[in-house]
Amino acid sequence: MSFKTNLIVLLLCAGNALAETPLSGLEEIQDLGRINGEALACSQMGVSNQAKAMMIRHAPKTRSYGEVFESATSTAFLAQGEASLACPKEVEFSARLYAVGNRLQRVLPAAR
Repeated sequence: MSFKTNLIVLLLCAGNALAETPLSGLEEIQDLGRINGEALACSQMGVSNQAKAMMIRHAPKTRSYGEVFESATSTAFLAQGEASLACPKEVEFSARLYAVGNRLQRVLPAAR
């Protein structure tokens, strides 16, 4: 095979390998979005700001991660309002953020 053909085959194989790699941290990003949605519905803007800051600090800046976060935020926001659920106390939000933050740090260390 020619150099050009080898290069094309190599690039195609590399692209397929990358496409099959699961996105790390999506579960954690989804949990972060849920917390954000509940916090917004409960007017806990400080908690929401912390959740967004964690998203910015840890998640790769890609459509996939952004869509997971936004979808989870929207779903949790609507569920909180539709079900007339009692809002968690700020300390509960903080505990959940802390737990998700620890998991995020393991799978998606903050960019420096």
